[in-house]
Amino acid sequence: MQTLTDTKQNPTIFRADQVGSLLRSDLIKKARAQRVDGEISSDQLRQVEDQEISRIVSKQKEIGLQAVTDGEFRRAWWHFDFLEDLVGVEGFWTGNGIQFHQQQTKSRAIKVTDKLDFGAHPMLQDFKFLHQTAGDHVAKFTIPSPSMLHFRGEVDRAVYPDDEEFFNDLAETYKKALQAFYDAGCRYLQLDDTAWAYLCSEEQKAQLRAKGTDPDYLVKMYLQTLNKALADRPADLNVTMHICRGNFRSTWISSGGYEPVAEQLFGHLNIDGFFLEYDNDRAGGFEPLRFVNRPDLNIVLGLVTSKFGELESKETIKRRIEEATQYVGLNQLSLSPQCGFASTEEGNILTEEQQWAKLRHVVDIAGDVWK
Repeated sequence: MQTLTDTKQNPTIFRADQVGSLLRSDLIKKARAQRVDGEISSDQLRQVEDQEISRIVSKQKEIGLQAVTDGEFRRAWWHFDFLEDLVGVEGFWTGNGIQFHQQQTKSRAIKVTDKLDFGAHPMLQDFKFLHQTAGDHVAKFTIPSPSMLHFRGEVDRAVYPDDEEFFNDLAETYKKALQAFYDAGCRYLQLDDTAWAYLCSEEQKAQLRAKGTDPDYLVKMYLQTLNKALADRPADLNVTMHICRGNFRSTWISSGGYEPVAEQLFGHLNIDGFFLEYDNDRAGGFEPLRFVNRPDLNIVLGLVTSKFGELESKETIKRRIEEATQYVGLNQLSLSPQCGFASTEEGNILTEEQQWAKLRHVVDIAGDVWK
């Protein structure tokens, strides 16, 4: 099986890949509940997390994945846990969650209360454990995109009365974060982002306008901030972005193809690859991939759903990969699930066995396509 290939700026392309989060095990759920109730210490919780992360890393290796993650087993949320530990950011309980279709998350939000910076972030230690456990496999780590602090957070205007200063500081904060993870040994970092999917949705853009927010302004500022953060990163640090339409208890938020943002993202964002959701009609067609104008840009097709356990037809997936080659060469494509299996600790509605079967399915299909 061909698992990687050399390119100019993106030295490692994994033909079978994954977005990152995995279903929390019963041991993790029990230990986290015990910690909340004060029955065990934070050190005892971390011991359980270490044990379970080691187990799932071994399972990923067994399946045939070359890049392994910690499943985000130390987090409750895919984004808030990381953002709350940036200098100048605080988490708080809102009383309301994020509304998905027919589901609502538990209460949580973030706010910027002081000047932004990146300091002794606890997830650096989380990565170091994964890196050690990964051995000769690549340790892939996931963090929210800088866009998410602005999109999901409140900004104290007494601290940042000017947007330009806020976005400049946000970019510098993430530039420091990228370097810190690199210094810890990270060579594969993924930025997770739901804001760009909202900017693909006419319904969500209408809601933004109703709140006084110009979607075109967000496109401009988010792209500018990302490129500033990514500038001057080490040449061997592979940074990708996952664009998500929402993933909570197998539900979703936004719909719409990539056309409204494709030219900006694929043509002007200085990144090594995109993980794109393509598991249902809400994602639209492959036509926006015509804006991929760099031969070193990897496009990871999320054609296998993480929301339900039934396995897709191999032939259907292969046919869709072939359809995508009308716009991007096969050597620039890879395959993955469309999202993680547990963007929050509650997880999607499928079993752990079905999760592993999905990932094995991805590996098997990739092995057939990229021989």
